[in-house]
Formats: sequence, C-alpha cells, structure tokens
Amino acid sequence: MAPALMVRGLRGATTVDEDTAPQVTARSQELMRELMARNELVEDDVVSIVFTATPDVTSIFPAAAIREIGFGAVPLLCASEIAVPGSMPRCIRVLMHVYTTRTRDEIHHVYLHGAQGLRDDLPD
Repeated sequence: MAPALMVRGLRGATTVDEDTAPQVTARSQELMRELMARNELVEDDVVSIVFTATPDVTSIFPAAAIREIGFGAVPLLCASEIAVPGSMPRCIRVLMHVYTTRTRDEIHHVYLHGAQGLRDDLPD
C-alpha cells in the first residue's frame, strides 16, 4: 500500500547582509531551492507559500524573487514580520504548504545564513 499523500507545512528562513533587491532575490531563491531539494519536491507539490520579512527588508517582495525561478501557478503571499524588540534583523521567513508522503519527522526545514540559530531544536 502506497503512503498517504498529506498536506504538510515546511518552514525556513534566511537573512540578508543588506536590504538590496539583488541580495533579497538571491537569498530568497537559495532558500526556496534548498527547501525543494532537501524535501525532494517539484513545483506541482506546492499548494501555497507565505513569506514574511522583518520591517527592515523593503527592497523587493520575496515572492517576486521566487517568480523569477518558476512557481507561476502557486499562490504566494508576502507579509511584514512583527517588529519584536531584539529579534533577528534582515530576516526572511517562509511557510510552504506542500503535498507529500513524508511524515512530520521526515520533513526537512531549512534555516540559512544568520537564521541558522532560529530553530536549533529541529533536525537537519
């Protein structure tokens, strides 16, 4: 019997050294490619994607960066992260909803660059 296809949430985050369109684009695309590769996904597996960025990231929408590498039929949304004092600056976060046969324990969340310490409790 084949494993059941489920909708699962994937989390990830990255940071930028400076708020420029080229860097936000490159880091957003890198994050998306890593999430897709580590979880062996293709675009048709993706239900929707929500991006948040800290208030100091305003040069470009992360969703616009992702459109450059595909995801034309995937609903994408960007929002501003809550400005909590002392929180990580210049951070882009993502929540992907995907179809997968993986269990929650088999999902690979991805935290890159300065965001690596955000979720030390998660397995690689």
